Amino acid sequence: MNTNPENATAPTTPAAATRAAHPVLRVPPAAPAAAAAYFAASLAFHTDPSDVAAALAEDGDPGFVVLDSRSTEAWDQGHVPGAVHLPTALIPEQAERLLDKAVPVVTYCWGPGCNGGARAALALAELGYRVKEMLGGFEYWVREGFPYETWEGRRSRDADPLTAPVAAGDCGC
Repeated sequence: MNTNPENATAPTTPAAATRAAHPVLRVPPAAPAAAAAYFAASLAFHTDPSDVAAALAEDGDPGFVVLDSRSTEAWDQGHVPGAVHLPTALIPEQAERLLDKAVPVVTYCWGPGCNGGARAALALAELGYRVKEMLGGFEYWVREGFPYETWEGRRSRDADPLTAPVAAGDCGC
């Protein structure tokens, strides 16, 4: 029986063999150093609506600009207050006019079922901008109860209890 904890492919006990047969552990977790590198890299590429909203709510410059990469029709329907509107297809020709390369950009699109924020981030990175994508996009911005702007003015909805705590200022994560 293999007792080397570094070799996660060979179960060391009958209980370990049962766990390894379950889909969760069929592929063993990464070594701690590899997991730390992966998650640090993930956080370098992504942020979330709650963190963006908290930074924007502070007095002063948050140190980044928010970019909505959706169509004009989508922008008019609702967008993050203070965001720059620049549809992805227009990034190559208009980014330098609207954005400062010294200021990081947080991109977003519709929601988790849309990769438009990632496409916008890629287009900006290829032009030399430092970028992050806001996970959940505009959908989760609204679902978490943050205010948004439409062509008719500022609005907000109650937070969805499946995405944000109803009675607390933040989720504690």
